Amino acid sequence: MKHTFSKAILAFGFMMMPAFYSQASSHREAPFVAQDPQADNIDLYAFKSPNDSNKIIIIANYIPMELPHGGATWYTFGQNIRYEIHIKNDATTSGDDITYRFSFDIKNEDPNTIFNIRQGKQNLKNTYKLERRVGATNSFTTLITNGVVPPPNIGPRSIEGATGLAAANYDSLMQQAIMTSASGERVYAGPIDDPYFGDLGGMFDLGGYRQPGRDALAKFNCHTIAMEIPVSTLQKSGKKVNQALSMLDPDFVIGVWASASRPAIMTFSDTGAAPSTSGNWVQISRVGMPLTNNIIIPIGKKDLWNCIPSGSAGENQFIKYFNNPEVGLYVDSSSNGYGKAVPGLSAYLRIQSASTPATGIGPFDFRNTKSGLFPLKGSPALIGTAFDPGTYGNLFLPNGNSPRSVDVLPFFMTGFPNQAPYQLAVLKAGGNPMSMGKPVINNFLPVVGDMLRLNMATPATPRTIGGLPNPQLSSMGILAAMMQGVTNTTFNTSTNLQNIPNMDGFPNGRRLEDDVNSITLQMMGGAFLAGMGYYYDDYNPNTATTVLTPQYLSTIGFSAGINHNDTTFKAKFPFVQQPWRAYTGGQYEAPTAVPFIGQSLPLALMVAYPNPFTNQLSFKYKLPTSAKVQIELLDINGRLVSTINEGNVTAGEHFSHWNGAELVPGNYFARFAVNNQILQTIKLVKTN
Repeated sequence: MKHTFSKAILAFGFMMMPAFYSQASSHREAPFVAQDPQADNIDLYAFKSPNDSNKIIIIANYIPMELPHGGATWYTFGQNIRYEIHIKNDATTSGDDITYRFSFDIKNEDPNTIFNIRQGKQNLKNTYKLERRVGATNSFTTLITNGVVPPPNIGPRSIEGATGLAAANYDSLMQQAIMTSASGERVYAGPIDDPYFGDLGGMFDLGGYRQPGRDALAKFNCHTIAMEIPVSTLQKSGKKVNQALSMLDPDFVIGVWASASRPAIMTFSDTGAAPSTSGNWVQISRVGMPLTNNIIIPIGKKDLWNCIPSGSAGENQFIKYFNNPEVGLYVDSSSNGYGKAVPGLSAYLRIQSASTPATGIGPFDFRNTKSGLFPLKGSPALIGTAFDPGTYGNLFLPNGNSPRSVDVLPFFMTGFPNQAPYQLAVLKAGGNPMSMGKPVINNFLPVVGDMLRLNMATPATPRTIGGLPNPQLSSMGILAAMMQGVTNTTFNTSTNLQNIPNMDGFPNGRRLEDDVNSITLQMMGGAFLAGMGYYYDDYNPNTATTVLTPQYLSTIGFSAGINHNDTTFKAKFPFVQQPWRAYTGGQYEAPTAVPFIGQSLPLALMVAYPNPFTNQLSFKYKLPTSAKVQIELLDINGRLVSTINEGNVTAGEHFSHWNGAELVPGNYFARFAVNNQILQTIKLVKTN
């Protein structure tokens, strides 16, 4: 007897996997795919290799919340599933420009045992075929056949033992599984530690974020497809990085998304035979930008969203959710919103309702259904900007009740161009946000679609300097670069393009270290708007001495509670860490202390007030972790006039007071050093 089931947007593949009812970056984000974890895209990363400027790393993760001790039927990539990584590099073409397709097989080498591994043989053993399609064709070229997938990291007897695989260690199995194609791609497919981190308990309890939070993904594994691909393979004209016109060359922007598809019909048999499949392939899961399906798409549309290819016309029906996102209501404590009901967000975040730039124009209201920047529509000042009606003005300024079409929509669906107003409000002419300022990002690909956009010409921020962790590597990505561009005199005295640390961070791609939760929520709270000159409501252009107002500092001080992974990352490909082992020979592997990785803030941040000052000067700074702090005062010629040694300071907010009565009036600088690394320089003005 056979039982046949067919659904237009559904598939069946959950026979072997337990269900876990919680969500993460894209973990179990939609009702149907939560029942089919083998086909569930959970995360996507794309970043410049820190070891080779001509290589791009793409990591697509599947199968959420794998318990390390998830036997006796262990987690595997699924059969009858197409796992695909899609690349868009040319806005003038339709559909994908490059598609990588992985097809997995499962084999039992020792079917007469209850064990997964025994005497050198594996059951539920995965292998794969990798194919690639380039351009508008239905033809795929095979790059790898019989690709190696490491087994689950069961325990010492199964992996290193003589009665198991007799491997040197699990890491050696990972290295042996790295395959290289004839066209230059390197591939690792297999189980890993889930690199996503987040306080899901607080996040989905109506935004009840905790400080500190609890990492709900700690000690969970997933399955990954990690690829190292030459830039010249992904760039639309085959160019290498040294051929880029600048580190923000628009011709080097790519859009990346991943998907999983199943045949429309699966037929089950009561004889114990494997299910058979037929019908057209149907996409049932996808991921581009993290959190899109979780915090933008409403639950009644999530399954539909998963079935629509990124960049297709079908996404247009969802644009309204980006222009007026639900989360926008929760960072609004006025009668217009629901911020008071979600204090975990509104206590730190807010959205500008009466933003008045330095020019005194405005005010502009970015609360849901308000006008945003639409009052500028028709102004000659928009010509040549990103809001030019001859280019993308109708997308970014569509009507008078789409306030977040200028920041939330490009954040998720187009990327940010290196055009006004999407530059830092540093030296913008007359303080006008619509004039040119300090370049910091260009990940704009003029195709509306949920993709992780990456400018491959932007240099990678080093992970280490002199063998030690680089203190300037920040988990706050572009927001960290923006804050450096605004506050650090190395960058804020010129509108020239400079390599600011973390310009390669999310949303310009996504690194493993990036705290996508905090970045996305700070963006929802207006941080990108403030960075380009649409400051918070407490900024008064007539009296302000700094744009870093209390509301601005509150927003960029917000943390989603967890800012680093539960373990370190590898220093070389595939960069992700080996999967957690359930059994170490004695007990379940307990969580261990993890060294601090990245920053939970846009670098340790310091402000000085009052500025200008007469005699007394105060410094306020905030640290994401304990560190040694020193503040140096220098004159206009760079000569040291005073040093404030704070010593070892705990994480959190701190104040330091200094008397500068003996200084003659003039310009000075305060240099903020953390662990002997200068992170920030502030200009000071001493008056009579």
